[in-house]
Amino acid sequence: MSSIKVGLLGLGVVGGGVWKVLNTNAEEIARRAGRRIEVSAVAVRDVDKARSLVGDTLKIVDDPMLIVRDPSIDIVVELIGGDTLARELIMEAIAQGKHVVTANKALLAEHGNEIFQAARARGVMVTFEGAVAGGIPIVKAIREGLTANRIEWVAGIINGTTNFILTQMLAQGQSFDEALSDAQRLGYAEADPTFDIEGIDAAHKLSLLASLAFGIPVQFEKAYTEGITHLAQEDLAHAERLGYRVKLLGITRRRPEGIELRVHPTLVPADSMLASVQGAMNAVLVRGDVVGPTLYYGQGAGDMPTASAVVADLVDVTRLQAADPGHRVPYLAFQPDAMDDTPILEMADVISSYYLRLRVQDRPGVLADIARLLSEVGISIGSMFQEPYGDNEAEIIFLTHQAREGDIDSALQRIAGLPFVHSGVTRLRVESLS
Repeated sequence: MSSIKVGLLGLGVVGGGVWKVLNTNAEEIARRAGRRIEVSAVAVRDVDKARSLVGDTLKIVDDPMLIVRDPSIDIVVELIGGDTLARELIMEAIAQGKHVVTANKALLAEHGNEIFQAARARGVMVTFEGAVAGGIPIVKAIREGLTANRIEWVAGIINGTTNFILTQMLAQGQSFDEALSDAQRLGYAEADPTFDIEGIDAAHKLSLLASLAFGIPVQFEKAYTEGITHLAQEDLAHAERLGYRVKLLGITRRRPEGIELRVHPTLVPADSMLASVQGAMNAVLVRGDVVGPTLYYGQGAGDMPTASAVVADLVDVTRLQAADPGHRVPYLAFQPDAMDDTPILEMADVISSYYLRLRVQDRPGVLADIARLLSEVGISIGSMFQEPYGDNEAEIIFLTHQAREGDIDSALQRIAGLPFVHSGVTRLRVESLS
């Protein structure tokens, strides 16, 4: 049987990894796929540099559209990133009747619905395992392995940069700025780390996970997104004292009123599975009504982990390309005509427990006044402790029972206006994930 011809758009970190894996493991991959998978053309900015890496055995061009429109190419692998040129190339590849493999989470979060609709109309596949959690096969797990389940919730550490920073802040006592500097020095963080530290990268990935879990359209624009830049080292220490650990989590949960879709720093029990995930590793916890909780753990970024996911997609496409489109696994796990219109909940309607830290004047009656304001909006205190903070000041840390986010916001606005409160209130969500 003739080999599958792949056009590779981009030969950077991940593209170079894909090239290496396809050559190093060519025979093993062919045994799994049923035929050889060969890169026959590469599009790059610097042709001479690429030629020094891959030699003269394949076509190298600086115009990616030449590959997209090349009739000899069966599968286009998009690894250039961004959501402008990449979108144009993928849409043209689909129009040309080519299957697409991508690791571009930002593109799919912003334009996935359009891309999947076009692919369905043209009868081609679009796969994206590498877009969500690097080498962790979470897309296949939800889309295929858990199909017997009604997914209840998904919670994940899906950004290795922020997990590394939080690990350093706790284990080494570093400030946020110190930990970020270490992350950049070690290559875990970009020179401009905004997408990572502000939670945007995690929200891109979470919006895809929510679609896979609940059969809803991709709705990144409705995701609540909060990063870790406001976290102080003492918040991580206080959480540890209370029996928790702080992680930047993406959480999506099915509720009768709608779907929660949120990324934010979260206190999780110190003995939980997610709390043990250290450094730049990723982990996704999925709870199904039949199977219960299942954990998927591994490297969420980098050349070889992401290349592993991309090549796995190439094998899937190779196996299924001759199948009737109606018999293939749906892009987002659910049949396109069975997608749900369940709304995404506003953050004010989310139910959680809360960690609150505030600095106050150290005098009698302060604690009682704060507790009264919380109780007036139906918020009860689960536990608290108080520590001296300088002269005539104290720091109070509360853990609340479950409450509606909008009620917490209302209470905190009133508390912040009290004359004896000397700083803004730090608020973090607390999740048991049970």
